[in-house]
Amino acid sequence: MSRRFLIQLPVVADDLDIAARVARVIARSLSFHRLVECDEVTVVATDDDSAVRHAAFCPRHLPTGCRCLLRPDHDGPCSRRLPR
Repeated sequence: MSRRFLIQLPVVADDLDIAARVARVIARSLSFHRLVECDEVTVVATDDDSAVRHAAFCPRHLPTGCRCLLRPDHDGPCSRRLPR
């Protein structure tokens, strides 16, 4: 098995909702590549407890085995695409 490396990209936002939205946009824009695992994208507060992580994506799996690419508290069915 080859080694794996994690890229951390610090992006600062003043609001958790905005930070999660930016994280989803960045991850979705790179999700065409198999190296990006969107289900692992989290937001961490730097000034509070950095051990507390907030998921950027829904934790549920689709019938295909892929993860949902919508926000964690979305309405309606899970999807790999944004609702129109």
